[in-house]
Amino acid sequence: MLPLSIFSESLLSDNLLLLASILIFFAILIAKVGVRLGAPSLLLFLLLGMLAGGDGLGLVFDDYEVAESIGHFAMTIILFTGGLETSLRETKPVLRQGALLSTLGVLTTALLTGVFTYLAVGKWIGPLGASFLGCFLLAAVMSSTDSASVFSVLRSQRARLRENLGPMLELESGSNDPMAYVLTIIVVEILTSTKHTGTWAMIGTGAWVLVAQIVIGFVIGLAVGYGAKWLLQKITLPSNSLYSVIILSVGFFSNGLASLLFGNGLLSLYVTAIIIGNKLDIPQKRDILKFFNGMTWLMQLVMFLMLGLLVRPSEFSAIALPALAIGLFMMLVARPLSVFLCLAPFKGLSFRAKAFTSWVGLKGAGPILFALCPVVAGLDGSTQIFNIVFFITLISLLIQGMTLAPAARKLKLSYKEDPEVETFGMEIPDEMGMLRDHTVTEEELKFAETLRDLNLPHGIRVIMVKRDGRFLVPHGSMPLQPGDHLLIIMGDSDD
Repeated sequence: MLPLSIFSESLLSDNLLLLASILIFFAILIAKVGVRLGAPSLLLFLLLGMLAGGDGLGLVFDDYEVAESIGHFAMTIILFTGGLETSLRETKPVLRQGALLSTLGVLTTALLTGVFTYLAVGKWIGPLGASFLGCFLLAAVMSSTDSASVFSVLRSQRARLRENLGPMLELESGSNDPMAYVLTIIVVEILTSTKHTGTWAMIGTGAWVLVAQIVIGFVIGLAVGYGAKWLLQKITLPSNSLYSVIILSVGFFSNGLASLLFGNGLLSLYVTAIIIGNKLDIPQKRDILKFFNGMTWLMQLVMFLMLGLLVRPSEFSAIALPALAIGLFMMLVARPLSVFLCLAPFKGLSFRAKAFTSWVGLKGAGPILFALCPVVAGLDGSTQIFNIVFFITLISLLIQGMTLAPAARKLKLSYKEDPEVETFGMEIPDEMGMLRDHTVTEEELKFAETLRDLNLPHGIRVIMVKRDGRFLVPHGSMPLQPGDHLLIIMGDSDD
């Protein structure tokens, strides 16, 4: 008997907590190893799920409907957090570029990949490959860059990108999932429809639904976002923790209301999150972001592990070659062509920047999650589509995910991010000023033996000193030593 097969018969019973604790514990450990190796943590989460699955340690999980529901829930939180952390000040200069990449870029990538798949490998990918619509479905599922993957890889590298590429790539990855999801849903509905209508009529209906979904989702997102901002600045809650909870409920409300009105829920909650993250001004904002950052890591862990459990690597042999061909075409042809087409009007972006953007086409949980839609809908051959998408995702995370930082350095588009400020766990409201840290050097001690001798400018004060692991309350006559760590506050002063 395989080690984890005992959980398969009652996966959703009391054993679930024990199983979840084991998987999450090991996922966090391998994530730490992955950072040292330069491997994306999300790739390792997928591999751990595959290792624990039916072809590995024997944990059988094949409920696609449950997986889709859990995955969609996780995706809403990941996208919502991405929106909260998106800075309008940074993204405003690249708003048009990001919008084009997340709409026209997704559609162009899907069309090019669909044509290639139909002409080159369609006959090897099962029943859906026999028609262009089936091949376009496969391409639409994979047409977006995955927000969780891009956010995770870019931020874990701790490198700043020149030419404002960081905000543009995060904006694109956060806003193009809704476009890919709408395309996927439209094609699935056409393929499962029992109505006999003409091809052009179906295309026209699909285009209308696409526009309506985007417009309604965007408008609902704006309305809910500004409404939540007004409400949260008017009320006082009995506990600071409740602010995070109520904001999470606002995201769910935005998603649900947009879906009820036939709009795109994912786009709606993303827009709502951007409004709240940039327009809401309350003292609890930093705690709110910490809450959502932790929730996002948990959702990424759960989603990637669960999707890894669903796949059977033993089935890869039948689809490996066509999947490899499609994956390489997307990476080397479809994505670059769509990027250069969308960014052609923007002369301020260099060729190097456009080439790097072409390479940041990471796939992740989003495409795998979208690939569950045709499976749940019962389309013939949809499990092969799921396996192909999973295989391409692994290739993308392995090749593109592990080479993003070297590619940026090679193209001279990255520079080291400022080191994170060591605040000894202290936090202050933004209106009080900024916290900075400084390590005393021997050179400085030639001219300043005590804190008073530093002659700090007005508005700058040392509020804590860390020495040999001890925390000291500073005073003017305190003798300084090499290696003393000073915590400094910079703000307004009345002297």
